[in-house]
Amino acid sequence: MFLEADRNYVLADRVILHFDHAIRTLFGNPIVTERANPAAKLAEARLTSAEKRHIAGLMRVNQAGEVAAQGLYQGQALAAKNLSIKQAMQRSAHEENDHLNWCQNRLKELDSHTSCLNLVWYTGSLLIGIIAGLVGDQWSLGFVEETELQVTQHLMNHQQRLPAHDLKTAKILQQMQIDEAAHADKAKSEGGEELPLAIKKIMQLFSKVMTSTAYYI
Repeated sequence: MFLEADRNYVLADRVILHFDHAIRTLFGNPIVTERANPAAKLAEARLTSAEKRHIAGLMRVNQAGEVAAQGLYQGQALAAKNLSIKQAMQRSAHEENDHLNWCQNRLKELDSHTSCLNLVWYTGSLLIGIIAGLVGDQWSLGFVEETELQVTQHLMNHQQRLPAHDLKTAKILQQMQIDEAAHADKAKSEGGEELPLAIKKIMQLFSKVMTSTAYYI
């Protein structure tokens, strides 16, 4: 559930709504948009057991990344000072829920599971989002832009690592890549500041820890 940024919620309302959002994110019932799953009409490929395990590992990483994205956007929306930026953060989070849903469904199709550390990814990203928002809206938007650019590169890499005949997963990742690039452009157009190189490197390190762990657990 997403807060309407122009309504005067009291603190208790905000806590309840954000708690509801966290539960939906972590336990598989996100509120999605009207978009259909891009791979819904594609036939399942004949995959070996090893291929299914590998694809599931990649999609578990992507699902964990979407859980982290929800935490990041919610944290930044909480701390954002500008109303239009707060609304933009919440809309982006809503669109990211589509990705979360698509990844979860693909994992089910592969008879696999989501990351056991999703609570860690969500909580850590929520705190990072709040800190980024408190530093200032322009820096917060810059953080979103850099995050989405790194995710776009990560999705391109995953597409190259898929079995060529797995068209269903490829289609999902292609649409996710388009959406992430659009989110990066949106953050930049809203006035996002480019982050210092040191911050970018720290973000890459955090991403590497998450991706290498979530592939297995």
